[in-house]
Amino acid sequence: MLSFLRSLYKFCSEWIGYLLMSLRNYILSKHATSMENIALRSQLASYVHRFEKENIPTPRPTPAFRQLWVLLSKHLENWKDSLVMVKPDTVIRWHRTAFKFYWKKKSKKLGRPTISNGTIQLIKRVHKENPLLSPEKIHEKLRILGIDQPPAPNTIAKYLPSTRKPPSEKQIQSWKTFLQNHQEEIWGTDFFTISTLTFNVLHVLVILHHKTREIIHFGVTTNPTAEWTIQQFRNATPYGKVPKYLIHDNDPIFCSKVFQAFLQSSDITAKKTAYRSPWQNGYAERVIGTIKRELVDHVIPLNERHLCGLLTEYMKGYYNTHRTHQGINGKTPIPSPVYLPTSVEDTVLEATPVLNGLYHTYKKAA
Repeated sequence: MLSFLRSLYKFCSEWIGYLLMSLRNYILSKHATSMENIALRSQLASYVHRFEKENIPTPRPTPAFRQLWVLLSKHLENWKDSLVMVKPDTVIRWHRTAFKFYWKKKSKKLGRPTISNGTIQLIKRVHKENPLLSPEKIHEKLRILGIDQPPAPNTIAKYLPSTRKPPSEKQIQSWKTFLQNHQEEIWGTDFFTISTLTFNVLHVLVILHHKTREIIHFGVTTNPTAEWTIQQFRNATPYGKVPKYLIHDNDPIFCSKVFQAFLQSSDITAKKTAYRSPWQNGYAERVIGTIKRELVDHVIPLNERHLCGLLTEYMKGYYNTHRTHQGINGKTPIPSPVYLPTSVEDTVLEATPVLNGLYHTYKKAA
């Protein structure tokens, strides 16, 4: 408040000084005014000469000076002839800037209505406990908890320190149509590697259901073979619950005669992706990227057993049961409980830490 009063006092003092100077020139006689103009112009000419030789710094007009010249440009004839410090276009720009500032202050603010402090605190709490969640994920989490009219993702993003833009979708109509028409009967699979604390390389096999985005099964080994991969698929398909199609890449294990014979005997049609076209197995590639970003990039596994424990807790305790997905309309792979709608102010959440607090799952308190 004190700094504002000082700025206001300085602004008023400059304005009064310019007005008194103008009033003095008006009161003086014509002869005296002419003589004073000559004296002022001589000093101004000396100033311009020094300025052109760069002996003095560039002048910076004050706001009061700018407003005075805006008024003079409207009421003084031949005002351009008396202007030396700046160009006439600069004065016009000053006027346009003042015009925009005036109407900005006068106009009413438009846009979404402001949200309550309780909602902001809830957004910050969820983000603090789950720093890797995007605004879309936070919006979906609030909606699935039954909160009435949760803030939009763009509104949530304003209260987060940083956000990521969602990736663009590849529009390949023929392959996309096949995936949409048969997603109920499609599984996707792929390998990825993780290095341990002692720099040993572990191979992880992931099997994903396309429609629900549920991770059906995973396996970890140091030496993947076709026989080991077949056993993992047997563990993932008890009682003959097999998909109709299996999408995989050109990995030698998947393309081996032993594995292909197993798929044929299980009535599973293999859909091999094209060479160097990982986007054709996009769901499996995406879930691998999600596991790396949300788990492996933050925890260093000690060995194969430790990694199995981490993946089990992540997939069963968070990914399949509580992590929402845009591709399935903000729902979870395994359906979550349905809550009655409540407002943010009337909602009390109970948090359960997952992976030692890396994530939290929520349920409404009774």
